[in-house]
This record gives sequence, C-alpha cells and structure tokens, in this order.
Amino acid sequence: MPYRTEPTDLASLWRARHPSGPPLAHTFRTTYADRWVRFHSLPESKRYPGTEAEYATVLDRYNTVLAELFAGGDVYVVTTDWSFTEAGAAIRSGRSGLHPQGERWWTESDTSDPDPDFHTYTHLYADRRTWQRGILDPVLRAVADDVLAEVFVTDTELTRIHHPYDGGADVILTTPAERDRLRTRHRVWLPTNAAGL
Repeated sequence: MPYRTEPTDLASLWRARHPSGPPLAHTFRTTYADRWVRFHSLPESKRYPGTEAEYATVLDRYNTVLAELFAGGDVYVVTTDWSFTEAGAAIRSGRSGLHPQGERWWTESDTSDPDPDFHTYTHLYADRRTWQRGILDPVLRAVADDVLAEVFVTDTELTRIHHPYDGGADVILTTPAERDRLRTRHRVWLPTNAAGL
C-alpha cells in the first residue's frame, strides 16, 4: 500500500544525501561510479524482450536484485515525465497511467539552448511503499519496452538506488565492497565489455 510522499521532505533529503547532483537516473553511473554496477536483463545482452518467456526473465532479474536491496523495507518509487514548459503537458504520456499515485517532488530545468522552443523540464514523481516482489511489474515491464524511462527505486534513506532501463539496470550501492559482492552474485548478468556497459 503506497504511503503519501511529502515532496519537500524527499527533495530536502536528496539534497542532503546527494549534494553532487540532481536525481536524474541517467547520471547515476558516472556520479556514483565507485559504487555502481550494471546488469543486463537478458542473456547475450539482448536489449528488448520478444516473447513472454523473455519478459519473465527480465522481470525475474529486476525483482531478484530489487529484493536483495530492499526486502522487508519501504522504498520510494520514482518515475519521470518531461515537458517543454515548467507546468506544461507531458511529452511522454505513459507515466500517469502506470504510476498515478506518484507525487511531483522535483523539477529539473534545461534551458541551456538559446531557443526557448528547445527548453525542457524533467519532472520526477514519487510514492512510498513497502517493497514486495512483483509490486512494480507493470512499471518494470513498461521500462523494458521503453514506454517509461528514468525510473528508479531507492530506500527511504536514499542510500541504495536501482535504476532499471530498457536492457538492464544500473545499481548504486552504499560502498564499493557491497557493490562488488552484488556484482559477484550475479556475474552472469554483467555486460561483457570492459567498461561494464
């Protein structure tokens, strides 16, 4: 059962715990490189599932790592929308149907382009719930299909982060040693290239 998320509390907690940058999931692997590991969702690093058996593999891999990180605890589930104005309509419309309980807690603007037509706003939505295996399967399946992007799940102290993406998951642990233990447990899911991508 989701709990009400207080947006200002969550934003303040993020700033206190992660002063090095905003909560933009695609930046986590470089910002927290010393505690980061990536797992691929399918054998041979196949990016998109094409059968129900492959969807089952994707969901099992996501859920296995999520359970190891968060079993028995509460988590924040974070989803993202984008718009061309601060209060404008979402560019991608899938988030509200898959995560309607999410409350906006962060807006990050990118107004670096001199042409205002190319300004974008990233809106993050969160809810708090008790972690259970399978509780996020509709969201995770949408991520696997690239219907949702920039999703992440974190404990309520924001110390561990699981960022699923279409093709795998980036995981941020509390220490390099914890990262190494998780990487070893799931070494067959690791990317095969030297950069770990």
